[in-house]
Amino acid sequence: MTADATTSVREIHVDKITEQVAELCQSATHFLPDDVVAGLERAKDSEQSELGKQVLIEILENVDIAKKEMLPLCQDTGTTVVFIELGQDVHIVGGSLTEAINKGVSKGYTEGYLRASIVAHPFSSRINTKDNTPAVMHIDVTPGDRLKLKVLPKGGGCENMSRFAVLLPAAGKEPISEMVLRTIEESGGNPCPPLVVGVGVGGSAEYAMYLAKKAVIRSVDNPSDDPETAEFERELLEQVNALGVGPQAVGGVNTALAVNIETYPTHITALPVAVNLQCHSARLKEAEL
Repeated sequence: MTADATTSVREIHVDKITEQVAELCQSATHFLPDDVVAGLERAKDSEQSELGKQVLIEILENVDIAKKEMLPLCQDTGTTVVFIELGQDVHIVGGSLTEAINKGVSKGYTEGYLRASIVAHPFSSRINTKDNTPAVMHIDVTPGDRLKLKVLPKGGGCENMSRFAVLLPAAGKEPISEMVLRTIEESGGNPCPPLVVGVGVGGSAEYAMYLAKKAVIRSVDNPSDDPETAEFERELLEQVNALGVGPQAVGGVNTALAVNIETYPTHITALPVAVNLQCHSARLKEAEL
């Protein structure tokens, strides 16, 4: 089957997607990404607070225990957020992509004995769905014939510290810095620092929130491709760590491992800014089909 004379359509069956998502859910909750582990090691070596250093030592011990004993890094195995890059030359067969991903989350959480934390009817009965479904999905259609999946188990303590505001468009960077610093200072130990700080600037209200979430899944040692944004990230990281909140809010110079900023063009009347915090257990796994 061909879309034209030069481009073939590649089929991916939903069962393969379900199995892959299930595996990602389990591996994400058990194995911390290498870039995060390296960031925690650097933080441990540079921490000036003795208590803060001890907290970082224990966090790294927890990483080793989770890997060796196949135990979740944290008892809160989070809201399952799935980033989907769907190649435009991919044809999903055998069913619905959304249903396949939710089946994978259900399989991964139930068979992996992971805590189910999602409740239906959020403003009334709040009954647990029992398998951590439905997932939160972000789908981006991209060139090519591949399907890329990124699974982010997002803990409640850090997610609850999210913030959004529409700032004065002529104000520049200063109010953005103030908003980020105020968010972290007010959050204290709730998001379990040291953090990955995601900042979304631009777009519309809902898109800025998406950008902030997208920012937290970028590697902690991968600055923005845009030189101006990368410089702002460095400035903000220095300011955040100067707050003295420290690891698990016991004080110290390592409140954050990284500040990642994602931007998008916006309306002339607006400067939408969102902040999304990720805890030190910055869990993420990805795969390509």
